[in-house]
Amino acid sequence: MEKNRFLQVRASFWFIPLIYGMIALLLAYVSMALDQYASKHTELYDYIPDLFLSDMQLAQTILSSIATSLLTMTTITFSSILVVLTTYAAQFSPRALQNFTSDRSSQRVLGMFTGGFVYTIVLLLLAKGKSGDLFIVPALAIGVAFACLAAFVYFIHHSVASIKVSNLIFQIASKTMKAWKENYEEDQSLNAMRDYAGAEEITSGIDRQLKSKKAGYIQHVQVRELIQAAEKSKITIKVEKSLGSYVDEGTPLLTYWGQDELSDADSLLNQILIIPEQEPVRDVGFGIQKLSEIAIRSISPAFNDPYTTANAVEHIARILTRLGKSYTPTPYYTDKAQRLRVIFHKPSFEDLLYKSFYLIRHHGKEDTAVMHSILSALTIVAENNDKEVKDIIWKFSCYILEGLQEVDWISLDRSYLNHQFQKLAHACCRDGQFEGIKKGLSDESK
Repeated sequence: MEKNRFLQVRASFWFIPLIYGMIALLLAYVSMALDQYASKHTELYDYIPDLFLSDMQLAQTILSSIATSLLTMTTITFSSILVVLTTYAAQFSPRALQNFTSDRSSQRVLGMFTGGFVYTIVLLLLAKGKSGDLFIVPALAIGVAFACLAAFVYFIHHSVASIKVSNLIFQIASKTMKAWKENYEEDQSLNAMRDYAGAEEITSGIDRQLKSKKAGYIQHVQVRELIQAAEKSKITIKVEKSLGSYVDEGTPLLTYWGQDELSDADSLLNQILIIPEQEPVRDVGFGIQKLSEIAIRSISPAFNDPYTTANAVEHIARILTRLGKSYTPTPYYTDKAQRLRVIFHKPSFEDLLYKSFYLIRHHGKEDTAVMHSILSALTIVAENNDKEVKDIIWKFSCYILEGLQEVDWISLDRSYLNHQFQKLAHACCRDGQFEGIKKGLSDESK
């Protein structure tokens, strides 16, 4: 439960600025303590250049000016963030807002401004009660102001780069592959299994269900903690919903076998983090969904940008290529004694493949550039994977071909798509099974 809360807090926009503000408050007290120490040992001033020393009036003027400037820069930064967020929501996807708000660079810049403002204001308040005629802290505050100015310049550059759709697509793809890697490494460390010999016998017994006590999206499932809890209670648990699924109050969330009643049922439910809005933590499907949505919006009449769609499709192919090489759903988790403790089904490669392209195919079925990009992406995935994945790709390609057959392509477009489909057939080791659009597949491929 504590880990779930930490994940939720860490993902919030205010977390890093709050940490920076607390550090700045501590540094302000430390800086004033050093200034007080120097005022009691005046011989130290001989080693400090006069440029860094100020009297009371100058110190207050410098600190108040810096505080005002930092507050102004913070306001401008927030305004820039709102412009970027508006662009993300209008042109890309409302789901893409999280990529900017959760961006560590943006949060650190705001944290520096917040910390700088807190630092100078606290110094301004503490300076009134300091004894002595000379101050060192204004020089330190000027150094903080220069650091904030450098951060502001970086933030402007970062905001401009973030608005570029190519950068956004690359970022989403990279985070999605990182999520997949984390899931894969966790499954490896837990010795997750693809099959378990006694699973059917265990799940055929009398079961009990635990229902959700709140509505929202499943953001994270703590499998390791569920295994430990199941081992302690000597039960087997099945997670009924996958990551990113929406659940309502009373929705069956967990099913367990082995005991009639559990005294700590709430502790099991607390291992599943449910929040009001869908956010990517380790949800590979959600990352693919965002790329798919960007691709669909790009071919809408409002934007009419099929090349952005092609870019998104290429990065979906990049994700699927990586998944195809080592992605195998491993729903069975055992304890150290190899007893089945948790069953947590995840989407298969076929499911992810279909969810990646079915909406793009539907909305872009009459666009030559879009359909060619889908065929090219499938070719890339097939070329870089083994026979099992090639067979899955070919089966899905037949589904794509059904849609292509329904469109009345003009000669050059049909020739262009036929050529790419021939490449796809070759990549899938199905040479001779594709006879061209409007002619269909050979009987052997069916």
